[in-house]
Amino acid sequence: MTSTSSRLHVLLIDDDPADRLLAQEAFEEHAGTVQISLCEDGVQALAWLRTPGRPLPDVVMLDLNMPRMSGFEVIAAIRSDPGLRHLPVVILSTSDNPDDVAQAYNLFASSYMVKSKDFPGFLTQVDHFVKFWQDCRFKRLALPLSS
Repeated sequence: MTSTSSRLHVLLIDDDPADRLLAQEAFEEHAGTVQISLCEDGVQALAWLRTPGRPLPDVVMLDLNMPRMSGFEVIAAIRSDPGLRHLPVVILSTSDNPDDVAQAYNLFASSYMVKSKDFPGFLTQVDHFVKFWQDCRFKRLALPLSS
């Protein structure tokens, strides 16, 4: 079951409290059109995603470097779960290591974003992220069903 709200629903998975706070602040500029849910690690996120009756997010934003489960392990778990594998997963990481980027795409990440080093740059990234995924979501909802 996916979200039926008119707002884009984003699940942010990041272990760093400061990064979660910055993301919340950045997404506040889109409060009327975006709902953000937060999980602090992969174990918590997978439990959240697998909660019966809870609408799934429209897109998952995932950090790579986390304790308990790395972002790579989280995306692998999402892709191996028939009820979750369709979810778009965007990696948001400080790593620009080509091996990390390649591994993320090998695990079928939808996109890979390197976190901007400054807050104004991060605000711009979030603006672009929101616009892109809103366009995808609402165009997908507007498509006629095939018979």
